[in-house]
Amino acid sequence: QVQLVESGGGLVQAGGSLRLSCAASGRIFSINVMGWYRQTPGKQRELVAVITSTGSTNYVDSVKGRFTISSDNAKNTVYLQMNSLKPDDTAVYYCNVGVVHTPGERVEYPYWGQGTQVTVSS
Repeated sequence: QVQLVESGGGLVQAGGSLRLSCAASGRIFSINVMGWYRQTPGKQRELVAVITSTGSTNYVDSVKGRFTISSDNAKNTVYLQMNSLKPDDTAVYYCNVGVVHTPGERVEYPYWGQGTQVTVSS
């Protein structure tokens, strides 16, 4: 199947920066969409940013102008550059990819990373 390995979380002061990475490996023919979500205790998982294989991006309003999602399609890797971090950005961040396993397959299968903790202190 497919494995996702996330890295880059940690503790940072408000106003600081972090860069998250998520590398996918395994039975991958193509990945059409890659995204980052975040979740805090007692709340639903929230979409933070998404990028398509053609480079189109979308962000939740609360991170626009501060976060940048990018990808290296050759490496099946997605990044999230987070600048001007705020305490409200504290959460566990998960990457998500939609994988097509074989040529001609029309179904995309979703896979999730293990999550990485981001903590922003005030």
